[in-house]
Amino acid sequence: MNPTNDDLFEEDLDLPDPIAQQRFNALVGLDSIKIRLAKEAELILQPKLLEDWSIRAHGAILPAVGWVTGRPPLMIFAGDVGTGKTTLAETFADAIARRHRIDVRVKRLSLRARGSGAVGEMTRLIGTAFDALLREARSAGSGRPTVLVIDEADALAQSREAAQMHHEDRAGVNALIRGISQIAAERLPVLVIMCTNRADALDPAVRRRAAAEFTFARPDDAQRAAVLSTVFDGVGLTNRQIANLADLTSSNGRGYGYTYSDLVDRVLAATCLAAYPDRPITADLIAEQIRANPPTRPFSDQ
Repeated sequence: MNPTNDDLFEEDLDLPDPIAQQRFNALVGLDSIKIRLAKEAELILQPKLLEDWSIRAHGAILPAVGWVTGRPPLMIFAGDVGTGKTTLAETFADAIARRHRIDVRVKRLSLRARGSGAVGEMTRLIGTAFDALLREARSAGSGRPTVLVIDEADALAQSREAAQMHHEDRAGVNALIRGISQIAAERLPVLVIMCTNRADALDPAVRRRAAAEFTFARPDDAQRAAVLSTVFDGVGLTNRQIANLADLTSSNGRGYGYTYSDLVDRVLAATCLAAYPDRPITADLIAEQIRANPPTRPFSDQ
């Protein structure tokens, strides 16, 4: 049975989109990554921007521009679970779409592309997925930049050096590399973003091809305070109360603190549910829910 796009991709996201913008803005504490990512991605998705800059600044297109725009259109987002990798990958292009008044499509590769392990299946599915992506990118008059998000990328791009790796998986990695190389060769406006909790498990050839690799860490004291201040805006917390709550979400002898998703998906939700329907949210109530909802453990290969 031949796979269809519905089998290989999740539902597309067309940007700009108000929900994507809201999700992007909610990623507090990732400003340094956001700034660098915006520049890197902008020049991969719209290489003419760098050429225009070179002409304005130097009166000609510098040879350096060709080197920069000729890089493989691949970025790696690596870090622990809950640190914002996938959300940023799916939403960062909303800001680019708004700034340049263009449409950007986000496509998410399904883990179904890994197949069931049958000989040749993974290679065929990945090849089919990239063929569909390339056809769409080449379509006449399209010109619409596309971001392909590959979540849990280590499931598709595991190092071929691994002793236990099956031949079929090695062939699948080769197909993935070929697809990315084809995008680069044709200079198509497509950016591939691989998200992984295990960067060291990725194939070295994949990592070498990445134009940039971003590391996502658990938020520090200032970042946790910023998140708490944002999600509990309007509650009336003082700076001292926010600082105390941020301290409660630190490592506190565990060796690891709260992730962004721990704060938003667990502490915030638990606090709202505890207050509903007849109590206001207070610093004491938030502290109570922090103690009742410890942080998730760091991802481990063990």
